[in-house]
Amino acid sequence: MNTRDAALAVMVMLLWGLNFAVAKEALDQVPPLSLMALRFAVVATLLVPFVRLPRERIGALAALSVTLGLIHFSLMFTALRFVDASVASITIQIQVPFAALLAAVFFKDRLGWRRASGMVVAISGVAILAGEPREGSEWWAVLMVVAAAMVWAVANIQMKKLEDVDGFAINGYLGLFAAPQLAVASLLLEGGQVAAWQAADWRAWGAVAYQSVIVVILCYTIWYSLLRRHSVNVTMPFTLMVPLFGVAGGVLLRGEPVTWNLLVGGAATVVGVGVIVIRRPRMLLKMPKDT
Repeated sequence: MNTRDAALAVMVMLLWGLNFAVAKEALDQVPPLSLMALRFAVVATLLVPFVRLPRERIGALAALSVTLGLIHFSLMFTALRFVDASVASITIQIQVPFAALLAAVFFKDRLGWRRASGMVVAISGVAILAGEPREGSEWWAVLMVVAAAMVWAVANIQMKKLEDVDGFAINGYLGLFAAPQLAVASLLLEGGQVAAWQAADWRAWGAVAYQSVIVVILCYTIWYSLLRRHSVNVTMPFTLMVPLFGVAGGVLLRGEPVTWNLLVGGAATVVGVGVIVIRRPRMLLKMPKDT
């Protein structure tokens, strides 16, 4: 990979990683389900008019919108309200071992001792993070992030049916189908959404713009172009930088503490995930980011 493309890849990982801290700025002011509903609505508005509706895949997209759009993002962003951005950015990486495990079960994908070892190391790292008494991170919220990662792994299996669908079409119609589901869930489970958004300052509205325009549209435009020009074995290892930037964002933008548990647990998780990504990079190609 040339210097320009490598710099673009690092920039995408930086923007994806920082979104954990950016999202928490919004979650300090507005309910998480309403935030996700608005984010998906904006993404659908910006993408759907420009991508073809894959009519033969509507059923699969609708099912994915429930698993990934409604369940996963509800769990993830509800948890993010009660867990530090740095901890969340590391913990969510456990989705990669879960995805590899499900691929072995459903598609007879050979696991191998290296990826199995990577799973054990990554899970151990998350256990260290979850077991740390930390003022900004409730242990049950860390477990909710783990649950979100498990749901993401299930959605990864569903994505197998959509391998022939353009990534922007997936993001656009996922947003179109998921936004009303999240809006209904917000009405049923949350309160004071209208007042919260009326009182919200530029940070909350800026977070919506950041997540929809920067994280989804800009970053995926660059990422898909890199995937077209370079092999997945070259591009996918860059994704290991996301939790590093996530931790940096939490520390620098949110003033979150750096502890030995964070460093040791984070290092173990990233190393374990790294083994799996390097051995099996294709599992993360089109999946919409949790951030």
